[in-house]
Amino acid sequence: MNVIPYRVTEDDKARFQQDGYWISPKLLDDDAIARLSRAHDRIWRRDFDGDGYSMHPVPSPSDPLAIKKLDNGWWINDEVRAVVTDPELGRMAAELLNEDEIRLWHDQVICKPGAGDAETKAGNVGWHQDYGYWRASSTTNMVTVWIALQDTDLTNGAMMTILGSHKWGEVEGSDTFFDQDMEKLRAKFAKRDWTEEPCILKAGQASFHHALTFHGSGPNRTNEPRLSIVAHLMPGHTSFRMGRQRHDNVRLLGPRPYDGQRFDNEYFPLLYSKLR
Repeated sequence: MNVIPYRVTEDDKARFQQDGYWISPKLLDDDAIARLSRAHDRIWRRDFDGDGYSMHPVPSPSDPLAIKKLDNGWWINDEVRAVVTDPELGRMAAELLNEDEIRLWHDQVICKPGAGDAETKAGNVGWHQDYGYWRASSTTNMVTVWIALQDTDLTNGAMMTILGSHKWGEVEGSDTFFDQDMEKLRAKFAKRDWTEEPCILKAGQASFHHALTFHGSGPNRTNEPRLSIVAHLMPGHTSFRMGRQRHDNVRLLGPRPYDGQRFDNEYFPLLYSKLR
């Protein structure tokens, strides 16, 4: 399974730099999409590849409409591994971020169940910055690649971004993924120009959004789950920043991580380098 190659243009880079996100052409063919959809099913059934395990147990939320999210799916599923470590994703990320090397920070496997007509906030993802959770890393110049496994729009809970919000810098208290009160968070963070734009994707397309871009999503009003594979990517020079918010990735550096230690071991595979 390979990501379909695409050469990022100067217009693509300008859009990313201006808005804080960019939507790619279709990066996965229909066969790859089907295989990754089956990978979702296997993961939630705890049918893992190899003898490894994810850093967190596969979630079994008490609310059947709650989001299911797993970090480091590449450890336990070969299909996920093939996509999130694909060199083409690394090259595109390097071009958008203007970096020489790209490594995998971690991935996520996310399922937003279909709520139909049910009145619930269980599927909401609160307005947040990804870097709100990543402050143990030395750079904010990171990117999230959110790959849709079905056509995705506001009816099934598409992600929405706040245009240009990556230019606001680090915003304190932005680790609010699980706060599902969207109005409360909007009031908290909308101190500047707040322009919401939905990421409308066809199956196989991806949204590349900057680690500082505010984003969130509403409920899935269909009767089918909204499935995605997500690759969080970082420059090759990213290192541990001591004294900031902890992240589970820090423990992967060993028992005594030190300030300035690079995230460059086997847990953070190199996707792309123009230096080698």
